[in-house]
Amino acid sequence: MTLTLSNPPKSFELTQRRFTQHLRDPDGVAAPADVPAARMEVYRELVYTNIERMISNLFPVLRRITADGPWFALVRDFFQHHRCHAGIFTKIPQEFLQFLEQERDLAQDPPFIRELAHYEWVEYAATIDPREVDFSGVDPDGDLLAGVPVLNPIAWLLSYRYPVQKISPTFQPTAPPAELTYLVVCRDTQDKVGFMDLNPVSARLLELIQQANGITSLGLLERIALELGHPNPEVVVAGGVEILTRLRVRDVLLGTLIN
Repeated sequence: MTLTLSNPPKSFELTQRRFTQHLRDPDGVAAPADVPAARMEVYRELVYTNIERMISNLFPVLRRITADGPWFALVRDFFQHHRCHAGIFTKIPQEFLQFLEQERDLAQDPPFIRELAHYEWVEYAATIDPREVDFSGVDPDGDLLAGVPVLNPIAWLLSYRYPVQKISPTFQPTAPPAELTYLVVCRDTQDKVGFMDLNPVSARLLELIQQANGITSLGLLERIALELGHPNPEVVVAGGVEILTRLRVRDVLLGTLIN
């Protein structure tokens, strides 16, 4: 009789299940009896170490602010309990983020952990985004105020309760400040990923540009002035010109739409 992988014997399925369960939870699930202990140790170290190393590299700030013991316990919690739905190794950071957002008991974690992890994941996602910046139909030197602004497709407009871009081993807030933090993460035309701090007005301007409604920047700024109830709309417009210029210098804006 020839055995095929499409119809494995029940004992093989049980061994596989016990094998993977043990890799996830070596302290709670015994290794299969028919697998040599030395070989099992290699598998345990190889699989967990690869996962831990990748998460450490792609969430560097989170790793730096977390002591070894809590960090390894966090990764083990993810490795043991989360069921990944993506079979691609590069999707593991997103799976880790989903674990923090949907499954992790955060009682013992910093209050900003989800937002910090999301921010670090966005930087990674922008880095591996397969899209290329396309200047077709775009005038990179167009009049930003009179024209329709064009947003870089690899730009993420973000808002957080915590100032995640400032978190470090020496700055770890225990409560959110009164004001939200607004950021834009962008991959520029040189494939370098960076971020810009935004204020509520510049964040609202980018939000309106993101909606791709074909309105000129002047029209958008006048709308914002109306929303603010500002007594001098020209002040908002003048400030908006400075914002638009900085956004274009950083490649957040590619230019203006060619009619």
